[in-house]
Formats: sequence, C-alpha cells, structure tokens
Amino acid sequence: MICVEEFYIEGRPVLGLRVSLKPPFLMIICHKGVLACGYFNVDVAEKFGVTAAIVKGVSSFDEMLEAKVANATSKARELGIVEGCSGKEAVLLLS
Repeated sequence: MICVEEFYIEGRPVLGLRVSLKPPFLMIICHKGVLACGYFNVDVAEKFGVTAAIVKGVSSFDEMLEAKVANATSKARELGIVEGCSGKEAVLLLS
C-alpha cells in the first residue's frame, strides 16, 4: 500500500510518502528536494541531479525528523545539509 500525507514542519508544507514494505520506504518531499530513508540510493540521486538527504534506521516520519543525516547529494550540501544534522534541520533547509 502507498500512503501520501500532507503535514507541516514549523509551518512549512511537506508531503510524506510511505510505501508498506518491511521496513517501510519513507520519503518527505519538500519544495527544494527530499529527505529519504536508506532505500533511496544517493549515488543514483547524485547522477540525476536530485537534491536529497538520507536518514537510516527509521520506520516513521517522526523518526526521520529525529534521525541524523547519513548522506547527502552535492545539491543538498549546497543548501547547508551535512552528515550529522537532524532530519528536521534538513527538511527546513529543503523547504
């Protein structure tokens, strides 16, 4: 099953995408890019010029926001996203 949910992070609208796998595939889609779970391949995203940050070991949107960024594309780094920042910080920079 695929679920799309609109919610707000500090007043900024984002879309949450959840695909029911074990563990779930999760993505928070923002205006400038995405915060995605470990299923998302950062090397492929880099190749296609996608602005993306990756968090790992998460199973909910709340966990994504609390988790530390494990990897990011060069375009995400240009926005100030670095490994170790929180998912929430990444979402705010991507929004």
